[in-house]
Amino acid sequence: MSVHKVSTTDKSSEDTIALELMEFTMAGNSFGINVAKVTEIMRAVKITPMTLSHPCIDGVFKPRGHLITVINLPRYMALAENEHPESDMFMLTNFDNVNAAFLVHTVEGMHRIKWSNVERPSSIIYGADDSVITGTTKIDDRIITIIDFEKVLYDINPETGLQISEVHRMGERENCQKPVVVVEDSVFLRRMLLQSLEAAGYTNIKEFDNGQDAWDYLQKCRKDSLDNVTPIEKKVSIIITDIEMPRMDGHHLTKLIKGDDLLSKIPVIVFSSLIDDTQKHQGEKLGVNAHLSKPQIGKLVSTIDEWIL
Repeated sequence: MSVHKVSTTDKSSEDTIALELMEFTMAGNSFGINVAKVTEIMRAVKITPMTLSHPCIDGVFKPRGHLITVINLPRYMALAENEHPESDMFMLTNFDNVNAAFLVHTVEGMHRIKWSNVERPSSIIYGADDSVITGTTKIDDRIITIIDFEKVLYDINPETGLQISEVHRMGERENCQKPVVVVEDSVFLRRMLLQSLEAAGYTNIKEFDNGQDAWDYLQKCRKDSLDNVTPIEKKVSIIITDIEMPRMDGHHLTKLIKGDDLLSKIPVIVFSSLIDDTQKHQGEKLGVNAHLSKPQIGKLVSTIDEWIL
């Protein structure tokens, strides 16, 4: 079945802090994915195995004329295979300009929750530097673990991720000390983004893993500027933010920034795997200055150049 995605363009501004989460299970555990990444849910079908492929790739199939790679998500997560494989499901997805199908054990349905109800993952449980988990939330009596699907794709095929070579092809660049604020919840993507920006000469970077902490920092910068302690431009020249993040999403963060007389002058670039016409329309209404789709790191660097150099 295809997945119906609720448009947020005609809803109230409260929708900027809501997440539509699809719940699925593997080995009896509950997990989640942003519905915006899912194009279709279907029963698992016979697929064609691929030789010499990644061990987590089961093979390919061709629904409606399009060749789709099937990734065995339980195997990637080191979870037990389904005792009843006849009930396995495919979640067909599209993000980062990549189509893929993820095999899971069951799909339970969709939930609409506030981003403020999504907690950052525990570094003790999930690890800090290389975690595949971006957040957790509780629905009824279940803990739902939200997976970093961009990292899953990158681990299986690094060509899908940010390519620092795009920056190197831009030639020699001078260092720029103008402060850049990066807001990205994925530990993996944030690390790659920072490495790419530093290679591009942007070495004065302040990083956050959620919109709420970034907003708290901006509020402090605002106060320091108004109190004549430090001018705002010495603390932040541009903001690069993801959309989906725990505690506060990128659209709500943008809404707060653009609603403030002092902070509204700061350019905001949304850098996300979920850029489509609906997201662009909503972002433009909120005051986003530019939308870029991951993993276009070269284009991101060029856009930063245009706004602050």
